[in-house]
Amino acid sequence: MKNRTIHHLSHIDLDGYSCQLVMMYTPYTKYNYNANYGAEVKQKLELILEKIKEQKVPAFILITDLNLTADESKWLTHEVRKLNENKIDVTLQLLDHHGSGEESAKKYDWYFLDTSRCATKITYDYAKEHFDFNEPEWMQKYVDVVNAVDLWKQEEHESFEYGKVCMRLVTETRELNRTMFPEEDSEYKLSLLHEAAKYINEPDAPIVLDEKIYFLKKNFFKKDKNDTLDNLATKYVVELLGRSRSERTIYYKGYRGYLSYGLGNTSIIGNGFLTQYPEYDFIVDVSSRGTMSLRANNQVSVSQISKEWANGGGHPNAAGGRIQGFKEQFRYDKVKAQIERLINEKESRAGDLEYKKEEDIQA
Repeated sequence: MKNRTIHHLSHIDLDGYSCQLVMMYTPYTKYNYNANYGAEVKQKLELILEKIKEQKVPAFILITDLNLTADESKWLTHEVRKLNENKIDVTLQLLDHHGSGEESAKKYDWYFLDTSRCATKITYDYAKEHFDFNEPEWMQKYVDVVNAVDLWKQEEHESFEYGKVCMRLVTETRELNRTMFPEEDSEYKLSLLHEAAKYINEPDAPIVLDEKIYFLKKNFFKKDKNDTLDNLATKYVVELLGRSRSERTIYYKGYRGYLSYGLGNTSIIGNGFLTQYPEYDFIVDVSSRGTMSLRANNQVSVSQISKEWANGGGHPNAAGGRIQGFKEQFRYDKVKAQIERLINEKESRAGDLEYKKEEDIQA
């Protein structure tokens, strides 16, 4: 395993992220990916396979707390076999506890199923047996807590209430969008769980952790001076948007825009971005259902853009609409491809864009 890169796909709940928290204590190069059930699982697996093909180094695909359908298991087995035939050394292991994966578990030796333990506990036991594992002193108790709360064994563990707080810590950590910022969102959640684990042996640990969640979040986002959590998170997100400008810039009729997906809070974040990066004429945030929110800063009428793209409307600097036929995606590159197809179609059919620039006002 020493020379293999680990690509670790896990679920998006406490159990899923805790599997990745366990793997933090193995000394290997790792990439974390997270998915909910359904189409997102295959899209993330496709992303992993693409990365392995690009890197062309020995790889270990680890899937935890996610069950695959029979078709997904067959497809993944085939894809891994093709990589090995093309001289890219790839091994595969799934560790799960959902009974719905029984059909695949019976057919594939890489599919490990144990319904008596949560995925975190399975991963913990597997890591101790198969990996170099630098286990911290709190790990075993933390794993037992996750096992109790994930299987809802309320009477069997004294720290069950602490586990409930950890569960809420994950579900209510929404400051970062995991499609736009998958690496940063994963780092955020794992950082919070790592900090939470430090309080596991405190008297009244559930209450202590419950009262510290707000400060743990602020400490993650805070760089220099203190501020509200909203302002700290907004500044952090705007910086992330800025770093990825080259990949997320779109153009419409000569105007430069920034495309975000599922970002939300467009009034605050969008205007913050346009203020910090005035070379952009507009920003558009598209939701998973195809609704879009556009913001501008007197450089172009987003009301007109919204009308042309989605028969929407609004004000010159704030508008919205809904894109008909938009297909939900779980990877940003697929979202951008959809929007660029829409732009190309509209540009070829629409007339000149009505706009209002500062120089026109002065003229």
